[in-house]
Amino acid sequence: MAVTDGDAVIYFDGTSSRRHAAALAFGDALGIAVDGETRATWAYADIRRADSAPGTLRLSCRTAPPLARLEIRDAALAAELASRATDLDEHHIGRRGVAKIVGWSLAAVASIVLVTFYGVPLAADRLAPLVPESFERRFGEVAEKQVKLVFGEKACNASPAGQAAFDKLVTKLRSAAGMDTSVQSSVMSSDIPNALALPGGKVIVFDSLIAKANNPDEVAGVIAHELGHLRNRDNMRGLIHNGGTSFLIGLLFGDITGSTAVIFAAQTLVTSSYSREAETAADTFSIEVMQKLGRPPKAMGELMLRVTGKEGGKGLTIISTHPLSEDRLARMSREDQTPKGPPLLTDAEWQALKDICGKGKV
Repeated sequence: MAVTDGDAVIYFDGTSSRRHAAALAFGDALGIAVDGETRATWAYADIRRADSAPGTLRLSCRTAPPLARLEIRDAALAAELASRATDLDEHHIGRRGVAKIVGWSLAAVASIVLVTFYGVPLAADRLAPLVPESFERRFGEVAEKQVKLVFGEKACNASPAGQAAFDKLVTKLRSAAGMDTSVQSSVMSSDIPNALALPGGKVIVFDSLIAKANNPDEVAGVIAHELGHLRNRDNMRGLIHNGGTSFLIGLLFGDITGSTAVIFAAQTLVTSSYSREAETAADTFSIEVMQKLGRPPKAMGELMLRVTGKEGGKGLTIISTHPLSEDRLARMSREDQTPKGPPLLTDAEWQALKDICGKGKV
């Protein structure tokens, strides 16, 4: 029996918070005595090191009560026990263990990044065409409510002549694009010059965009571009892509509740943000539709440049989700042709379209 004085050995039995000055007996197992009475016997193979302050060896035992602890402040006793309890640090992570955990963690992060940039887009491309149209239409209804919530429910219906001109323009574009009458289009009042394609075949044009246009061809090119997004189902592809990507980002940052995915999906619905590839494909669709109508494709590019101004040098264009307006105009100008088809609208119809929201002719 190794008898100790004072606080050299302190024993907590795990059933109360009382400190017991203890003595240790090193035999086939570790004996712990308090006031000359053996209170516990710990097998050396079951003794493990616990966190402790410098100069103190704190121990627990796998077969003892969970809160039982032994604190040894005598260096000689601590060394003696450590020589017998060979599994003292079995549950502690050594340098090799830390390196292994770090390695696997980095591998997990790398795999998530790879799936985010390559796997999710590939899955979105494969899954989008499989989504039933009825399901997509329900998404479109939700998206339309979000748009009206953000921009206000300000559908333009003040000018029957303007609505008739808009319907005529959309009908010509839809027919040239080979799309059926399920495509729904409308004009909303907003100070933001933009147009949106929503899931389920909905196109919304803001009157500020029409106000900036100089002729029907410019508006027609933009609407044809949005029809291209509908034809290619870019909305559903974006929802799947952004939802899946945000979920993986949640894994990286600890949000696995899916709330981030919902936020990203809602953002996609309202902003209609597409990849460069999707934007380029929609531009191609617009060019083809305008050429079928015998109208100049570059008209859309001229309107976009007028709306955005020159974008070159404004930032990191490599992360931009759309082609630069200058590049877009240059490409459409290369595809341009002398107008061979009749004007899409008469002068009177064009003026009526410009005043579709009843704000006065621009």
